[in-house]
Amino acid sequence: MRLIIILITTIALLFFCKCSSSAVIDLGDVETPTGTQEIAVRDLIIRTIGEDASKSFVVHVDKTMPSRSFQIKKTEASTLSIVGSDGVAVAKGFHHYLKYYLHKHIDWTHTKVELQLPIQLPNATIFSKSASNFIYYQNVCTWSYSFAWWTFPNWRRHIDWMAMMGVTLTLAPIQEYIWHEIYVEMGLTKDEIDEHFAGAAFQAWQRMGNIRGWGGPIPHSYRRMQKILQQRILKAERDLGIRVALPAFAGHVPVAMARIFPNNTFTPVERWNHFPDKYCCGLFLDPSDPLFNQIAVKFLNKTIENYGSDNIYFCDPFNEIQPRFANAEYMNATSFHIYESMRLVDNSAIWLLQGWMFVKNIFWTDELIKAFLLAVPLGKMLVLDLQSEQFPQYERTHSFHGQPFIWCMLHNFGGTLGMHGSVDIVNTQIRLARDMVNTSMVGVGITAEGINQNYAMYELALERGWMKDDFDLNNWFEVYADVRYGIRESRLHSAWQLLRQSVYSYKGLLKIRGKYSIARRPSTNLSPWVWYNTSNVYIAWAQMISVIGNTTIPLHNLPFVSHDLVDITRQFLQITFDQLYVNLMVAYTSKNMEKYVFIADKMLEALNDLETILATNMDFSLSRWLEAAKNLGRTPVEKQLYEMNARNQITAWGPNGQILDYATKQWSGVVIDYYRPRWALFLQMLQKSLESNKKFNEEAFKRTVSQEIENPFSISTKVYPSEPVGDSFTVAQRIFFKWTTYADDSHFKKYCSKSIRYV
Repeated sequence: MRLIIILITTIALLFFCKCSSSAVIDLGDVETPTGTQEIAVRDLIIRTIGEDASKSFVVHVDKTMPSRSFQIKKTEASTLSIVGSDGVAVAKGFHHYLKYYLHKHIDWTHTKVELQLPIQLPNATIFSKSASNFIYYQNVCTWSYSFAWWTFPNWRRHIDWMAMMGVTLTLAPIQEYIWHEIYVEMGLTKDEIDEHFAGAAFQAWQRMGNIRGWGGPIPHSYRRMQKILQQRILKAERDLGIRVALPAFAGHVPVAMARIFPNNTFTPVERWNHFPDKYCCGLFLDPSDPLFNQIAVKFLNKTIENYGSDNIYFCDPFNEIQPRFANAEYMNATSFHIYESMRLVDNSAIWLLQGWMFVKNIFWTDELIKAFLLAVPLGKMLVLDLQSEQFPQYERTHSFHGQPFIWCMLHNFGGTLGMHGSVDIVNTQIRLARDMVNTSMVGVGITAEGINQNYAMYELALERGWMKDDFDLNNWFEVYADVRYGIRESRLHSAWQLLRQSVYSYKGLLKIRGKYSIARRPSTNLSPWVWYNTSNVYIAWAQMISVIGNTTIPLHNLPFVSHDLVDITRQFLQITFDQLYVNLMVAYTSKNMEKYVFIADKMLEALNDLETILATNMDFSLSRWLEAAKNLGRTPVEKQLYEMNARNQITAWGPNGQILDYATKQWSGVVIDYYRPRWALFLQMLQKSLESNKKFNEEAFKRTVSQEIENPFSISTKVYPSEPVGDSFTVAQRIFFKWTTYADDSHFKKYCSKSIRYV
């Protein structure tokens, strides 16, 4: 009977697919009253520019306007009127004027702007309508890699930024408090529950069924605190008109469920990234099992009871997990039952699905993808094409067989640092995807696993999502430099054009995962590569130092200037270290001891310089990450647990380095106590093998570095400075002149002639 129902549903959907070139996502009107949205935007403006300055702006939400649009006009009373179709549109209009008329900059951590009073408001008459139905933001992993230790003040600033960037749809994945209630009701013991829930820094992967228990057990007080936090986040987002996707049941349950329900259909999840039995291989409850609906309905009802609903729910049953059967009937039934469980609770339910499971996975043939997607009525599933800028799936899947999708720029994995991006692809491919024959694209999003890096890429992508036509990138980056630094300077324009044409020009298919030599476990088998002329970075760095050192304005005290100066200095040292490494291996293989010692010394010096420059800006500090983690703890034991979570995630990522350095961070503190000791040990052991004329023992080094440096770092409790150490400009200038001098040195030229591999 079930098979007959599925076949009838599929035939009906296939017929509908032929009759409709595109599907429409209908979330209905934002339920938040217009008055509430107006108050929320006024408060946002006050937080951004201060109460006195805010009096120059009059805001109004007018639902009769075209959806996703704003209008700006200077009034006869010399105030600025901003009218929008909802709160987000008004906030977007406010930011547009702030950036393009008042030349003020914000980013995801700095949202406060100083305006000189009385404000001189340039004339403006603007009407703008978004080319996208949705501007989406977040990745399920961002909540662990970037948001793990955030409190509401962090979120308050970030939500303001989201609204000003025009974000209309996001996630709210916190769910452990509800699951704890359900597990207790179903008869699981405290120990069984504790063995399931992962630690605070690893919850994203426990939620998707990849791991269990690692980094735990977490106290119930943490779950309660997180529930309250999410309620506050949701209220702030919805007050501004942002829609939020809540979690739905994907089928992943604790292993103890098999004890309670021995006759139901559970399948052990395959081992993920070599995690040991204790921390892997939870159970997947088949969605066709009646127990699935029972749990799914209970969970979603409790979720809505606690968090309200915007009629959209995210659910990813197969994130980096291979399904049980590779046949169309199974995939169709799985998808059908998952969506049906949502519809039973909310008849207007829309399923938000990450398309990541299709990326570079030969399991997912077109037949299986089609069966999975078309088990859900067209327009009732919204797919995030998670990495459209490099591995788009909308072409391969025929625009997801008609299901609406959002073109997403993923860009970053693990929150790693390193300047990179694909500006030309982002700029042009969004338009091409929109204009594709029978396109079902309905929006643009950013889906980075971690934030606080390469901000220009994200501002570009979000602005591009709003606009219909391609940007003039020369002009866009020129304006970006003017606004970010508050000064119009040709050398800064040139610096950003050089970066655009180098680090931000990637168009290849090789994975960029932040695993640069300086931040990787040392080995004789590393193969660093670049896709750009590295001299562009050096020249851009030189131009930035020149401007800061030769202006009457104390630019180096401005947060964006300091951040970018530290970042480009870090990038130079990262590149330099890669070049030193490839030449070190030449020295080693040619058994040239003099050359080896010279380069090894320079590598350690580069690491010292990296630590010194990073310490001058708290954006690049381990201290901020660790202190935020410890501050969530109520007791010394909790503080120690959260600190271990924070340290392990950015280094070993697992009990024994299962995903070693995946979320690596070029931060002060990490360099001096993790990267440098590893490289010092490696250089010492490699030199001994050279002196003894014996082959370097890679396995012995791995054991030693793991036992002596990597694992101890995860459980260390060393405290790091809570304030910057040194002046960014002074330190950057010293490093610049020192390494410029080295480049002209005859020994350096002689010993470091081999270049990094160019692809």
